[in-house]
Amino acid sequence: MGCLLGLFLVGPIAAGAQERPTRTEVWDLKLGITTEALPEGFADHACGANGGPPGVPLPGWRDFRRCRPEPGGLYEVYFRYDDELEYWAKANNFTTEVEQFSGTKVYGFPVVLSALFDAGGALAGLRIVSDARDASKRREDAYALRNFITSRFGRDGWDCIDQPPAEGETPVARTFIKQDCRKTIDGIGIATLHTRHFRKKGQSQFDPRTDRETEGQFESVVRFELMK
Repeated sequence: MGCLLGLFLVGPIAAGAQERPTRTEVWDLKLGITTEALPEGFADHACGANGGPPGVPLPGWRDFRRCRPEPGGLYEVYFRYDDELEYWAKANNFTTEVEQFSGTKVYGFPVVLSALFDAGGALAGLRIVSDARDASKRREDAYALRNFITSRFGRDGWDCIDQPPAEGETPVARTFIKQDCRKTIDGIGIATLHTRHFRKKGQSQFDPRTDRETEGQFESVVRFELMK
């Protein structure tokens, strides 16, 4: 009886684990493949805006030519992650997984994703930009995304330049980052990584009129591009 009870208890858990859906992510997109070979596990394709909010909606990857090309001739297509895993986690009351799979994130940071196509329909680049629309605490820490990206592609070999502050730019809690990096990834392409974490001219931690602490008065952005 004890064994039978154990089967009833273990069975549904094991089945649930087996039925766990998988999610296709930005790292599954390989440079050089054509639109016909790209995975379909994404949603809300649209014309991109240089890492900004989506523009004209598109039925899918193959419709990239409906977008206006960038100055370099590439076509940017915005996309986001499908909601299937988030719904699965909510249906099973998996609190940790709900947080993990809600929204479009890279290493837990909300991001705007874009694929860049050449005129022939081949994937020429990927663009990942931390999402400035995010209202959570993660926006303030967005600059930390660079640490996960450099870890993924190897911490050594990056050619980085620390830009000096422009007039009026100040640190955030003693931290000032204005860094531009570049690295050749063997067998893949050229990676560029721009990190910003500072206050712009006119921004401050406290409102000079009320002495109350301000919200959102800082720049904290990571911009990553991988080009073939």
